[in-house]
Amino acid sequence: MELRSAADVVAALKRLSIRGAPLIGVAAGYGVALELARDDDGLERACAQLRAARPTAVNLAHAVDRVRAAALAHPPGAARAAAALARAQAIHAEEERFSHALAGHGADVLSRCRRVLTHCNTGALAAPGRGTALGVIAELAVRGELERVLVCETRPLLQGARLTVYELQRLGIGHELIVDGAAAGLIAAGEADAVVLGCDRVAANGDVANKVGTYAHALAARAAGIPFVVAGPSSTIDLACPEGSAIAIEERDGDEVRTVGAGSPDGPRALTLPGTRCRNPAFDVTPATLVTALVTERGAVTPVTAEGIRAHLA
Repeated sequence: MELRSAADVVAALKRLSIRGAPLIGVAAGYGVALELARDDDGLERACAQLRAARPTAVNLAHAVDRVRAAALAHPPGAARAAAALARAQAIHAEEERFSHALAGHGADVLSRCRRVLTHCNTGALAAPGRGTALGVIAELAVRGELERVLVCETRPLLQGARLTVYELQRLGIGHELIVDGAAAGLIAAGEADAVVLGCDRVAANGDVANKVGTYAHALAARAAGIPFVVAGPSSTIDLACPEGSAIAIEERDGDEVRTVGAGSPDGPRALTLPGTRCRNPAFDVTPATLVTALVTERGAVTPVTAEGIRAHLA
């Protein structure tokens, strides 16, 4: 893709051509810089458009606000555009550093877990550098501590089947793909030593918004007595959001449930009757009480509490 304006970035974000909380933030920062490079007066318009593109991933708003602040330190013109680009590049580099540090901390937390289950896509296609949860998995493999990954297909867009499997294959990491509905039964049968996945927003009390289906995995992990670990950069923590119930949950087009293969050359294929009413929340919220550890580039928070998160960020 070649994106030349904030509107181009917004369109890519909405259709999920760019996805994954850290990468969404990086792209949004560049979106502000792109708009200023073409229009001296485009700052506020670009920021408003980008902020509204994906309401759940807080990294987007954080990055937009940081680039906006850098731009406003200069008058309209070349200096403002240059300042915006420099800040966007700094955020990009920062997220790359975060992903490498996070991978090590997460692997330390899961050092005795040889079989892990993961959900959605959290690797280099979702974040600069190694990714988040998939970066942790990759580090476990590098250390020789990983036996197998159970990959949930992750409805409705099948990001696990389409993206995570691709990344694991490229990395040479052994894996098996499962339908989302099989996860709880396999966890109960002792087929996984831990669940590790990413996050799109973490509330101040530790509640986690992540790709829909995450909450079910957390319940299954608790019932089986295995760790449920959430991995994400500190930019995903939203101290202004008191608890999970305050997180806006994006509801997407029902065609993502009614059909499959929207991006294929042959077009989408129907999975059910035309016009079937659908609910398509993109995320769900997992209470902090079900999270064994929250891992960021700074280390691990466990137990996951409001006090622990504040101390972690101090």
